Amino acid sequence: HAFEIINLITDKNPIQVFVDAVMNSGPREDSTRVGSAGTARRQAVDVSPLRRVNQAIYLLTTGARKASFRNIKSIGECLALELINAAKENTNSYAIKKKDELE
Repeated sequence: HAFEIINLITDKNPIQVFVDAVMNSGPREDSTRVGSAGTARRQAVDVSPLRRVNQAIYLLTTGARKASFRNIKSIGECLALELINAAKENTNSYAIKKKDELE
């Protein structure tokens, strides 16, 4: 259903919009806890490609779920809008906001 909405709104291939959204919303850097004997500090590390894809899909679905909660729009409509915004690197997208926050 979401792919049909994407096709109607953008007139593009919905699979390509999905791929662009995943590419744009995956964080390139992350921070991890480094330390021993009780002293822990955050250190920036690179993210592996598989984790980047998994995290991007997680952020996209979480954003759609939060947008549709207590809303008239269906989950399909919210997912379509989230994917379109993430593909355009629009800051209205939950996934893009979170990615910028993480980096």
